[in-house]
Amino acid sequence: MIQFKAFIASSLDGFIARSDGSIDWLTSNEYTLENNDLGYSSFMQGIDCIVMGRTTFETVLSFESYPFASVPVYVLTRNPEYKFESDYPIFIFHGKLNDLTSHLEKNQFKAAYVDGGLVIQSFIKEQMLNEIIVTRIPVLLGSGLSLFGYLAQEQKLEHIQTSTFANGFVQSEYHFK
Repeated sequence: MIQFKAFIASSLDGFIARSDGSIDWLTSNEYTLENNDLGYSSFMQGIDCIVMGRTTFETVLSFESYPFASVPVYVLTRNPEYKFESDYPIFIFHGKLNDLTSHLEKNQFKAAYVDGGLVIQSFIKEQMLNEIIVTRIPVLLGSGLSLFGYLAQEQKLEHIQTSTFANGFVQSEYHFK
């Protein structure tokens, strides 16, 4: 059975991006920790594929270099016309999360990194997210794209650990019950 895991940063007031989708506040040199990726490399060592939304994917494409060249990326979109061609293992997926799960398990994937606010919210809503690591950045944006959206029912989580960093970041890991 595949495990779905999220690793994401948010402002202290719970936003993952500005209202226009910008993450400039997150990439500020003010928060750089030399030789410390906050556990991201270790997290990625246990990941077989990435599941992300189209908007997040397009943000990743704007980075100086594409960071996921060696891992399959499944881009979720509701737009059946959306296409993307690449030499990298990038797959466009239009179906339901249960269909994606079946596909990934059929391909023997054991752990998937779930990225993008709406995709994370969808996995939580469907009670399919197994783990989330949230790094809180010491900034208040006041508005923007929220990490967590509306839930029809509460979801209980188990706190695994919390770490603090010299730049003021606070990172907490939770497993969904």
